Amino acid sequence: MKFSIVITTYNRLDLLKRAINSALEQTVECEIIVVDDCSIDGTKKYVNSLGDRVIYYCTSSNQGHAATMNLGVQNAHGDWIKPLDDDDYMAANCIEEMTKAIILHSQAVILSCQAAQVDCHQVEISRTYKRGPGTAFYISQEDIHYGMLLESLPFGTPIQVAFRRDAFLESGGWDTNLRSCDDIDSWIRITEFGDAIFLNQCLVYRTIWIGGYDRKIPLKKRCNTNILIKEKIYTKVHKKYSNLIPELEDIRQYINLHWGIVAFKQKQLLTAINILLPAFFSLKAWQIFLEVTIARRLKKDNKNLIKKVLIN
Repeated sequence: MKFSIVITTYNRLDLLKRAINSALEQTVECEIIVVDDCSIDGTKKYVNSLGDRVIYYCTSSNQGHAATMNLGVQNAHGDWIKPLDDDDYMAANCIEEMTKAIILHSQAVILSCQAAQVDCHQVEISRTYKRGPGTAFYISQEDIHYGMLLESLPFGTPIQVAFRRDAFLESGGWDTNLRSCDDIDSWIRITEFGDAIFLNQCLVYRTIWIGGYDRKIPLKKRCNTNILIKEKIYTKVHKKYSNLIPELEDIRQYINLHWGIVAFKQKQLLTAINILLPAFFSLKAWQIFLEVTIARRLKKDNKNLIKKVLIN
């Protein structure tokens, strides 16, 4: 089994160097691909200066994050893909530990690990929650979408995730029409082809900073895209959960409630009011919100979804 690390970038050379270094420092051999979305900051010159250790591709025009990821995966030779945004980076043993877990469960098509969130100075701010028992466990395909819908199985951002190349290609790749949640949209479709692995190891670092791509998207648009994603997940939930899942409209109102509260915290009061109404008066939306919030704080998981601990 071979890994390809696909690094997507656009005009962030200083950060890109850190991402590339983290790929070069992996304890197992990997193919390293940099896909440049037509940067004008010397990215091409720098990457080419690294010689044959790093493969360089460039889009024909500035096409966005999804298009660069698709180009990288299409040209990769690895069985598994580790996506890496230019402002994030990996621990040196990231691919090694992921490989160990995958070997123990060959039916997996996607893997997610714990991440540390860091500031611009690489100082840790927080960590994503641990999920389930042991160092690694798997979820069967028929249970994944139910867990995603109610957020007991959040795969996370690209830095946390690795996926099987053939499942990515068969699922159609990343949707270039989406400007946010293009990664989660892909996870939904990839997980139709096999099981998922969750690693309770902090193997990656996500930078939280003002230049992050998601910070440039208005909250209302992020909310609407999040609703679209939940609607897609809803259609994929296995029929055995049909009597357990909330009504789709209640899910929509829960998402509005969540993003309305986010807007209030960011002091975007007009946006908050616009998003919150009429979700604020939905008792079911509040119930879902409280259940998700409590589960996160108590780090609870739906143990019925966990099929087997792979590594104690």
